[in-house]
Amino acid sequence: MQPNPNHSEKKPADRLLKMPGKLNRGPVDFKTRIAGYEGEIMAIATRNVITAQQTTTIIQAVEIMTREGFRRLPVVDAGTHRLRGIVTVSDIINFMGGGDKFNLVQVKHKGNFLAAINEGLREIMTPQPVTMPVTGSIDDAVNVIINRNIGGIPIVDAEENLRGIVTERDVMKVLTTENSSRRVEDIMKSSVRVTSPDTPIGKVCEEMVKCRFRRLPVVVDDVLCGIVTATDIMNYLGKGKVFEQLTTGDSAEVMGAPVRSLLSGELHTTTPNRNIHDIAVEMIQRRIGAFPVIEDSHLVGLVTEYDLVKAFAEE
Repeated sequence: MQPNPNHSEKKPADRLLKMPGKLNRGPVDFKTRIAGYEGEIMAIATRNVITAQQTTTIIQAVEIMTREGFRRLPVVDAGTHRLRGIVTVSDIINFMGGGDKFNLVQVKHKGNFLAAINEGLREIMTPQPVTMPVTGSIDDAVNVIINRNIGGIPIVDAEENLRGIVTERDVMKVLTTENSSRRVEDIMKSSVRVTSPDTPIGKVCEEMVKCRFRRLPVVVDDVLCGIVTATDIMNYLGKGKVFEQLTTGDSAEVMGAPVRSLLSGELHTTTPNRNIHDIAVEMIQRRIGAFPVIEDSHLVGLVTEYDLVKAFAEE
């Protein structure tokens, strides 16, 4: 299956919209507070979506997601393009050892990882995902992202045919406001789960699935030395590095490697006093989903795309 060469079609909302607003620390009524941005969701959605079928193998899907830099891949019928499910990076790490989808490896294939990755996506995809209609608004997308904690929403027509997809990043581009008075310390998560460089990749997968995290900072003596994401773990498989660990094909060889083997030399961080608009712009430009927050050389928090979407929606 080859990617559609037009999938990178520029969207009307790729330009940041400057939108004034007042800080409101009380309960947020998203239906009323974002009324100014009501409009067709297709204006900010990606229309030419790369997809897979239920018979696409797990390894084929991982390779597509790794090559294209995707966190999710809609699964459709080949003929009608009717949406049947979605496979996300969370589904992949669940399969790789983090949760119940690992049973495909351990039970059905008795630990044979090489056999399991050649199963079809129907075995691990999320069926009947949360969707939006083509007539939906940006307001609707914000509600789904915040209230369901979903990072990407397929958009379907009345016949359930896939018409597009909208993500946290698409919405953040629209909601980002230049004159926000809020700072990172106002919205960051200050209680952050961390891991160590020697933690096996399989244990990191388990932690991510159990806590519904997409990333874990890696620390030594309370000093940040990196961050490992669900995408890093998926890319470990998608770029073929996992096969360097295999001699027998057993899953323990795959997931027993230390997480330090996934860390890259590049680490982007921020500080508690930075304005959230500046952070949002940098996230969009760098195409990353979170910044560890550092103060006096120590990790004090984490700020994500989700945190920013929620903060801008409140203004």
